This record gives sequence, structure tokens and C-alpha cells, in this order.
Amino acid sequence: MISVAEALQRILDGVHRMPTETISLAAAHGRVLARDVVARVTQPPTDVSAMDGYAVRANNLTQVPTTLTQIGESAAGSAFDGSLAAGQTVRIFTGAPVPMGADAIVIQEDTEVSGDQITMTEAATQGRFIRPAGLDFHLGDVGIAANQVLSARNVGLAAAMNVPWLTVTRRPRIALLATGDEIVRPGEPVGPNQIISSNTIALMALIQASGGEAIDLGIASDDEGSLRALAAGARGTDMLVTLGGASVGDHDLVRKVLGQDGLDLNFWRIAMRPGKPLLFGTIGDTPMMGMPGNPVSSLVCGIVYLRPAIRAMLGLDPHASSQTARLGCDLPANDQRQDYLRAANSHNETGDLIVTPFEKQDSSMLSRLSQADCLVLRPPHAVSAKAGDRVEILPLNSEKTGI
Repeated sequence: MISVAEALQRILDGVHRMPTETISLAAAHGRVLARDVVARVTQPPTDVSAMDGYAVRANNLTQVPTTLTQIGESAAGSAFDGSLAAGQTVRIFTGAPVPMGADAIVIQEDTEVSGDQITMTEAATQGRFIRPAGLDFHLGDVGIAANQVLSARNVGLAAAMNVPWLTVTRRPRIALLATGDEIVRPGEPVGPNQIISSNTIALMALIQASGGEAIDLGIASDDEGSLRALAAGARGTDMLVTLGGASVGDHDLVRKVLGQDGLDLNFWRIAMRPGKPLLFGTIGDTPMMGMPGNPVSSLVCGIVYLRPAIRAMLGLDPHASSQTARLGCDLPANDQRQDYLRAANSHNETGDLIVTPFEKQDSSMLSRLSQADCLVLRPPHAVSAKAGDRVEILPLNSEKTGI
């Protein structure tokens, strides 16, 4: 068995970044930007008013009240074309261009209006309530740097920069192939010796949440012909992920069949729990990951290995930031395998994050993983831990990760 760290590094070394593609701005949210977004305009393009009021020359208002003559109006999309002289003012609205000769705005609440005679009751300083040209950005500015996931804010900024198309990293296409006579799809009739297949659905969601595109190849029965025929559907994809059939039983056919079809095995079996019988290799140029058939094991392996692999393929940092919390209960010493314990979050009276592993950690209990807020990492040969000790965790926050 190899360590989790070594397995992850071998997987990351075995994948490559996806090529780029150009997409419309409307389809850009959630995609990974491959090239900087550069402004094609200056915003605002000219000095504009930040308030509704009157454009003035500040040196006309050294003493107040002062009455000025209104000579026109400037609105957004309909600028005043003339120039402001001493003793004059122009009615102006928010976002409208500031007329030539004006250098300040008096808000309408600080005026008294009598026809075209406008009395200013408050003094104005140069530049007051004026947004100068380029306040937001200038032509040629880099507004959004490459290699980040595009948010709604990013998309809005690109639109303001007059950029209708973006170059992004193509989503990796991940083919999923479940195996086993004992599994059926959700909603199908369930035989006396069968169970519902949840692995494919869960990993499809994880792939999509990680920025990939999931392709369901179906369920292969426990015979070589079925597995070989369905696995052929992975041609042209960026990775094949099999579910089940990677252990040592008589019906675990993945290594045998795919080995005959050119699988170059990199490793098999990892010192972790759950998820020990994971394998990784390549078939031709296509990376292949063989997940355990156990639903909890496959999803934990998806979190620990598949999600980082997808992020690497997108050009993002594949390594999860280290986070710690305090234990809510005692834990015994660990053996040679790295544990990922499903746990619930709480907070103590001082606001510290407390994580309490569930008492039952059986890897068949998918409900426990659904209820968990995080996975508590227990390194190989970790000594016993007491409540209150610091431990490393992998958060399972669906709002941030979709997991």
C-alpha cells in the first residue's frame, strides 16, 4: 500500500491541463478563466455626476447663498454640449457628463429654484460629487486575472469592460462506469439480491461541482464482454472512472479486462480508510481511476483524489487549504491507514469550531456522510487524542464546494 500523499501526487502527475475554448460572456459564470480580461473602454468615459443637482464652477460659490442662471440640462445619454461660464449652472442628473467649465456638483437639496434662477445655499469644493473619467478602470487595464473561477461579479465587470467573449479552460470530460450485477439505477425494479446504485449519481454531482463534465456510461454486468463494451465509450474523454470491480474478488474484473485492453497500472491500494482499493493508471493517453464499489469509499476517494485531479486539469490549485478544529470527543490511537472520519460541527462558548466524529463509521453508511459537516483526518499511527485537541479536517460545505 502507498500513502495518501503519494497516491495524490501520482494522480496529479498523471493528468494534464485542458486546452482553452472561447465562450460567450453569458455562459461564463463558474468557468475557469484562461486569459486575462483587459478593458476595451474607459469607465466612466468622461467626468460624470455622482448626484442629482447642478453643475457649477466652485469659485463661483466662495460665498453663499449665491444665485446662478441655469443655461441647460445634462442627463445620462443626453449631455449638455455648451460650456459653463461664470455665473452659470447646468441642471445635471446622476451619471450624466459634467459640462465643460464645471468642476463641482451642488446637490438639489442645497438649492432654491425660481425659474432659471438657482440659488445655491451650500458652498462647493472642486471635484465634489464628480466621478472622474477612469475612476473604475481605464482602457487596457487588466480587470480579471487568469486562472480563477469566474463569479457573478467577474462576469459583470467583464460586461462593463465591453468584453463579450472570454477564453476559458475547457471542462474536463469524466466518463463514469459502474460495475456489478447487484446494482440498479434509482427508480428501477430492485431484485432480491440487488441494491440501488448511488455512486454514479454522487460522483456526477461532485464532478460538476468541481468544474468538470460528467458522462454516464451506464452499469456493466459482471462479465468481461459487458465491461469491455461499455468502457469503450470512454474514448475521447479526458478520464475514465470505474466504480466497483477493483478489489480482489472473483467478480472484480476491472484490472483484468482493462489490463488486456492496455491499462498501464500506476498503483493499486492506498493506506487509507475508507477507500483502500483505489487504483490509478492510463489506457493509452487517457487517465483511469478505479474507485471502490462501496458508496462512502467512492465518494471519499472522489473528494480526496478526483476533485483535486479535476482542479489540476482546470489549472487551479489542487491542494485543499489546511484547516483545523478542536475534537469534541476522545479518539483512540490509529493503525497504519489514514482515516477520514465523518463528523458533525458545533461551536463552544468561545466560538471555537468543534468537530465530533460519529460513533459509527461503517463505510456502508452513506447517510452518515450526507449528515457530516467535515471529515476528520487521522494520520497513520496517530497517537490517541483527547477532546479539545487540534485535528486537521476537510470541510464538506455544500455552499462552497457542492460536496
